Amino acid sequence: CSLEMLAAMGPRYDWERYGYMMTPTPRQADIIFITGLVSKKILPALLRTYEQMPEPKWVISMGACASTGGVFDTYSVIQGVDKFIPVDVYVPGCPPRPEGVVEGLILLQELVDKEKFSDYSTTRGK
Repeated sequence: CSLEMLAAMGPRYDWERYGYMMTPTPRQADIIFITGLVSKKILPALLRTYEQMPEPKWVISMGACASTGGVFDTYSVIQGVDKFIPVDVYVPGCPPRPEGVVEGLILLQELVDKEKFSDYSTTRGK
């Protein structure tokens, strides 16, 4: 999934024309991509990264592994990251195509356009 995300960043799909740019720190990011398996061992680091992001923040879950645990139904793999972090956009596939990643970004832009920021509270979803 990470390779497909990198392909969406490349010259053929060029997600920067939609206004997206990678940042090296969660304190400057407003979108987090969850790609691949989420194990119980990495979950605390993922939650800490999510909490460090400023409000408003959005989550994109890419692929079957991040969304449902994929074919790895074991004790160490989280069966759906949405049990711990609220997911805004799901990109289906195993692995998802770069076109799907760009489509998910466009869908996220539509969700952001509908949201009112003047009424934004720090408790999400309430």
